[in-house]
Amino acid sequence: MQQRGVTVWFTGLSGAGKTTISKAVAEQLRDRNCKLEVLDGDIVRQNLTKGLGFSKEDRDENIRRIGFVAHLLTRNGVIVLVSAISPYRAVREEVKERIGDFVEVFVNAPLNVCEDRDVKGLYKRARSGEIQNFTGISDPYEPPTNPTVECRTDLESEAESVDKVLNTLKSMGYLIED
Repeated sequence: MQQRGVTVWFTGLSGAGKTTISKAVAEQLRDRNCKLEVLDGDIVRQNLTKGLGFSKEDRDENIRRIGFVAHLLTRNGVIVLVSAISPYRAVREEVKERIGDFVEVFVNAPLNVCEDRDVKGLYKRARSGEIQNFTGISDPYEPPTNPTVECRTDLESEAESVDKVLNTLKSMGYLIED
């Protein structure tokens, strides 16, 4: 397969399946020898955006910085898989406009499902008040109004979600069968 640069932005609540799906998509793209980079929100926070908190301003700045890196890679022909909660619609739209070649993937699972999947115990700590500004509990999540792809991880398998993303990349001309 040949490719064009694109940012595939996975957004959704903690525990919805963003990292799981993006890793599986990355594996499929690597099997096709695509140039790609994965920007996972948790890893980016440990390195590129260390020191930013969880206020709305800091969250927006975090997303802008991830978007800046994604833009640089995308314009150089790399497929960039971003997995970040990115709770605010306006900054996602801002990043989308900057990048241009942008596929928004709404990884959608109800809050109760995300809480049931919570292996780190973050939701429990947020509900007890131990964690402040936690998306979905004490801070809002603004779902996309018109995502390119919606993966309902409570209703479909991981493979179905991955296929949706890959088929979208093909239909939009970002992946071309040889």
